[in-house]
Amino acid sequence: MIPKQNQSRGMADKISLPVLLPNPSPPFKPIFQHPLTQNESFPVISLLQQLLTNPSPQRDHSTPKPNFDPSVNETQQKINKCLVLDCPSRSPPIIKDAPDEIVDLSSQLGSNTRKRNPSDISLRTSRKQRLGRYHGEQTRKPWKNDFSESGELIFKSIVERDGNLGEILDLGKDKLAEGDLLSIIKGLGWLKLWKKAVEVFDWMRKHEDHKPTGPAIAVMLSILGWRAPLATAVDLFNNLQHEGYTMDVYTYTCLMTVCARNGKYKDAILLFQKMKEEGCKPTIITYNLMLNVHGKMGHYWTKVLALFEEMKSEGISPDEYTYNTLISACTSYSLYEEAMGFFNEMKAAGCIPNRVTYNSLLHVFGKSRRHEDALNILQEMEKSGFPPSIVTYNELISAYSRAGLCNEAVALKDTMLSKGIHPDIFTYTSLLSGFDKAGRDGQAIEIFTEMKNAGCEPNLCTFNALIGMYGKKGKFEEMMGIFDELRSNGCTPDIVTWNTLLSIFGQNGMHEEVSQVFKEMKVAGFVPERDTFNTLISAYSRCGSLKQAMTIYSAMLKVGIGPDLATYNAVLAAVAREGLWKQAEKVLSEMKSVCCKPNDTVYASLLNAYANGKEIERMKTLADDIYAGMIYPSRILLKTLVLVYSKYNLLRETEHAFSELKRRGCKPDLSTFNAMIAIYGRLHRVEKAHDILRSIKGNGLNPDLVTYNSLMNMYGRNDQYRKSEEILREMQATGVKPDVVSYNTVINAYSKHGLMHDASRIFSEMKKSGLAPDIVTYNTFVASYSSLEMFGEAMDVLEYMRKQKCKPNERTYNAIVDGFCKVGRFREATIFAYNIKKSDQFFYRKEEARLVKRIHDYQI
Repeated sequence: MIPKQNQSRGMADKISLPVLLPNPSPPFKPIFQHPLTQNESFPVISLLQQLLTNPSPQRDHSTPKPNFDPSVNETQQKINKCLVLDCPSRSPPIIKDAPDEIVDLSSQLGSNTRKRNPSDISLRTSRKQRLGRYHGEQTRKPWKNDFSESGELIFKSIVERDGNLGEILDLGKDKLAEGDLLSIIKGLGWLKLWKKAVEVFDWMRKHEDHKPTGPAIAVMLSILGWRAPLATAVDLFNNLQHEGYTMDVYTYTCLMTVCARNGKYKDAILLFQKMKEEGCKPTIITYNLMLNVHGKMGHYWTKVLALFEEMKSEGISPDEYTYNTLISACTSYSLYEEAMGFFNEMKAAGCIPNRVTYNSLLHVFGKSRRHEDALNILQEMEKSGFPPSIVTYNELISAYSRAGLCNEAVALKDTMLSKGIHPDIFTYTSLLSGFDKAGRDGQAIEIFTEMKNAGCEPNLCTFNALIGMYGKKGKFEEMMGIFDELRSNGCTPDIVTWNTLLSIFGQNGMHEEVSQVFKEMKVAGFVPERDTFNTLISAYSRCGSLKQAMTIYSAMLKVGIGPDLATYNAVLAAVAREGLWKQAEKVLSEMKSVCCKPNDTVYASLLNAYANGKEIERMKTLADDIYAGMIYPSRILLKTLVLVYSKYNLLRETEHAFSELKRRGCKPDLSTFNAMIAIYGRLHRVEKAHDILRSIKGNGLNPDLVTYNSLMNMYGRNDQYRKSEEILREMQATGVKPDVVSYNTVINAYSKHGLMHDASRIFSEMKKSGLAPDIVTYNTFVASYSSLEMFGEAMDVLEYMRKQKCKPNERTYNAIVDGFCKVGRFREATIFAYNIKKSDQFFYRKEEARLVKRIHDYQI
């Protein structure tokens, strides 16, 4: 167990990585830029500026007003709407006489960092809508009026009048029945006339016979929480306390709900503590609310369990909402066993699981990649009299799509249709994302077309998925086209759009764009939430800046956002890329200590840490645990084993992992096939490589840049080197754009066989395509010319690369020295070594001594 005061910073301290101040300056520009950033024919920065600076059209989100009677005016229609509304509430009240305004929390994440005294809370925020959640009037409990005849007349007069409402109340106060004022405030809140509701409430405060009681205060705070700035509700609460009003549990709970709905979870916790200090005992509603708050904040699981135990120790029995909240909280840490435990405990306690319960369980099992268990839950759900809804199927389809089981996801969609449930926008978006992640672009576009043909208009989720799909492929023009379509459809970029852009540029190693997007995101008014921080950690890690990634992690902790499973995965991936396997093991240990169950992505990162740290035996030991079932052998883990074994040319182990992947019914994705082609190519197994190529096409996948580069490398290593250029032409014909590696591979194939004219021809083509040759390109020419005793040409290349601002490295100088020494021209090698400093101001005496020693070693 980590000491309480050190929990939030435990990971950074344990792995001994630098933790700097938040809001760091952009990282240093790398030596090697992504090809797209160097291609003058495609201005990425200008497209990004267009993306960030062009305003998006505003969509009208107003709800059409129902026309009850065309003969009455608009104000009267609003009043009639309130007076005729008589709908059953969504769920029965949990405690008798509890105010209707205690409602569910939204999932907006807060980031308030300033420490405050619980006795005087002052908040400033604006509530933002979250993607995929409807925020219309139907999300609130409908209001049932309870006016007397006189109360109804006064209510209508208040709605229609713009001036002094006190006069109306003064004239009619003797005719008001008990409860009329409370109903008037509720009605005004429903009509969004919160300022008039405040005026009525202030009138009550001034009249001794009509002083507001607990229910009226709770209603007023709730209205302000929905309609006014949060600070208004907090100020009212503080003022009422100063005036001597006694705040009951419902008032506290209502304000905590308002804080939580606005993402101010830390303030909700402060209120909870203050309430208990004042001797006000929490109810089951209060505890349910706080369990939800702790779950949303991503607090360590031990804190959630401690609050649950406190609730039971106070003699409060959990209800179905309690258990549903606990099951949902298990999702962040993939605690599927704990979720099932709460489910069984719920039934044993006599609480009947409802549709929310089953959907929450499906969400936990889906996020934990326990798809068979999820199907078992689905069957039990049907047996319990809850036929799967569109939400249920969408949860399963999303889970299968995330796991790369696209065919199974499509089969679920077909099952939906057979039961008369039509796919919606979320169904299609999940399928689109799944096919994209599996490298099946063709099917992804087919899903998009099917969606539009079915009459489903793309929403922000869909556009975000398409932006991600094209961005990951480096197709920035298509990405911008989708962005334009997003705007023309009336959508405004949200936090997911920004996070997607951060992820795209991070994956492409584009430091400047990552920093620019993050800056513009904050300027646009978006407060970074946990997903943003997780994305930034991954983005800077992919850019090769581990220090920057850990700076972001530190900033996340400082704004009070605790790590969740995705955070641990992002940090693990960051240290794994650097081969820091000891630090990776410490992160895994911390996860277990806070009851955050590692998933297959965690163990995949650990495998990569061992691989990049060249700890082959540790890698094999972990693989044995996977094959033995001690760690569930998921598709992701078996794929990772193929990748790490292939990297070290361990053919037997690679083939075993690949065979095991197929034996378990998992279809390899394109990156897995590419790893097989790469290892077969390096080991000169040409026929085996072509078998894999046929499998790629047979599985409906299209070879990508990595596929073609591996094939070119394979042929460049044997006597069929001319086929390298044939593969290059085939790649271009299929619309795949070659990169620097592609051209370097063909240049190397020709150079190794002394065909410098052909190598120069490919070099010219490379420059015409807009790609800048890198140090590998130039070193290939220098080494080849030197080995052919064409030292004049080698010196010309050396001079040319300097003019192109490409600094020669150790390999460049070694190639020329070795060329001279291998033919016994030691004197010329020595002269060359001593003359380097004349043309290279960064060539230090230490390097000169190293080359002279190298020449001496040849002579011995």
